[in-house]
Amino acid sequence: MVFAVINSNPDKVSGWATATMPQSCSRGTNTSNPTWEFVKDFPMKDGRKYDDPAGKYYVASEDAFMQSFWKNRDPRFYEVVTYNGREYPVAGKPAGYRQYNALGLSDGDDQYGTNPAAHVNAVNNDVYTGFYNYKAADLSLTQATVINYDIDFILMRLPEVMFIYAEAANETGHSDEAVDMLKQIRKRAGIEEGQDGLYGLKVGNREQIRQAILDERNIELCFEGHRFWDLRRTRNMMQLNGITKHGLEAIAINEDGTDMDLNVAKQKVAKYELSTENFRYVLHQVPETPNLEKVFIIDESFYFFPLQSLVLQENSNLEQNIGWGSGSFDPTMR
Repeated sequence: MVFAVINSNPDKVSGWATATMPQSCSRGTNTSNPTWEFVKDFPMKDGRKYDDPAGKYYVASEDAFMQSFWKNRDPRFYEVVTYNGREYPVAGKPAGYRQYNALGLSDGDDQYGTNPAAHVNAVNNDVYTGFYNYKAADLSLTQATVINYDIDFILMRLPEVMFIYAEAANETGHSDEAVDMLKQIRKRAGIEEGQDGLYGLKVGNREQIRQAILDERNIELCFEGHRFWDLRRTRNMMQLNGITKHGLEAIAINEDGTDMDLNVAKQKVAKYELSTENFRYVLHQVPETPNLEKVFIIDESFYFFPLQSLVLQENSNLEQNIGWGSGSFDPTMR
């Protein structure tokens, strides 16, 4: 850790637990859910994407991957994502407790999906995704004590310093040093080295190294407040334009793959007998409500904030940035 916001109960606590833990373990609606798109971003144990034919853990299609997304992943995946059926040893819950989100089976506050067999509507389909944020979890807190969460919020830690070094090295012709930083980060994470010693990295030229750094930051520094600014400063925000978000609904199945009777499934869930592989997974768009905004709209003007009208009024020599109203000033100074 290099810089951090220091929390110390009771003088200074954080709302992180309330925002990230399942609602049945917390005190409010979870507002920091990993999406299916983010889950796919994590590499496999060999450092390659699931759909890379050269990968050791190659999965031929997204549909097939949906039914095995938790298998053979980058070890960091398990430190970041809580998924349906995962053991979740949180204080205040019985031994062997598993976190479920299946409609009609789990705690009503945690349910996600539209399974008609449940004869009930999940109330958070516009917010939840079937995944929860496990990062920086304090599982020693009970539902009654989550407001005491006081783990420090990290502003900068060693991997970010290494990423900064890697970027500078890559852009100044020292590609070997840049790649070495990435390899060290992946080795520390527990990714397999591979026969070429590259830990699954594709780093044949400057552009590939540049992209590898950006992608690795997305995984290593996720939920630490960097991604938005990384996309802005590297002028990559437009890749978000037009994309949509999705979640995975879990539906309990029998050994032959048919849907399990919900009454039977309820009995098994109550005893934590169903694990992640005892479900099939269905893709849903988030938000689910038809009239809500579903598509990201990104404009080039988003790379720069507009000048506040009060500032413009105080100095008539200032011009508004291009893209904001009738602004004519080009802040890139091209």
